[in-house]
Amino acid sequence: MATRTRKKASPTTAAEPLSASVKDSAQQIWQAGLAAFTRAQAEGSKAFETLVNEGVTIQRKTQAAAEDRIADATSKMTSMANEIGSKASGQWDKLENIFEDRVARALNKLGVPAAKDVNALMARMDELTRTVQQLAAQAAPGVQAAGKKVATKKVAASKAAATKVAAKKAPVKPRAGTAAKRP
Repeated sequence: MATRTRKKASPTTAAEPLSASVKDSAQQIWQAGLAAFTRAQAEGSKAFETLVNEGVTIQRKTQAAAEDRIADATSKMTSMANEIGSKASGQWDKLENIFEDRVARALNKLGVPAAKDVNALMARMDELTRTVQQLAAQAAPGVQAAGKKVATKKVAASKAAATKVAAKKAPVKPRAGTAAKRP
């Protein structure tokens, strides 16, 4: 029989396609890595800028939130200070009124008239002054007429006793009480 002999594949020929395949795969992996690296470099600066922009946005938001909280706290503190101030003012007013009342009572015990008593007396004095002035105005015409009658009688008596020349030279003296009453 004829035997056929088979040729055995040499180990180098069978390993060649496998090594080419591994070599191709390694080269593809290397190229993919280079592409990833290049893309990472290109997009890395873009990514960095994006991260910076996001950081700025976050900082603005947190700053705005912090300012809002500070404004709220400031308004609360202001309102609390105003409340405390108004309460303190009210307390000072009460204390002042108590002090004034006690001083007024002490002065009253000593016999010192209060301001309202002094004002009432001044009003009464003004009223009495007006009344006296009205009475003096009403009495003034009668007093002047009485003074003229007395002066006329004296002149007539002096004319009868003296001559015309002597009467003209002699001054007529009014009575002492009538001169003071004339306004």
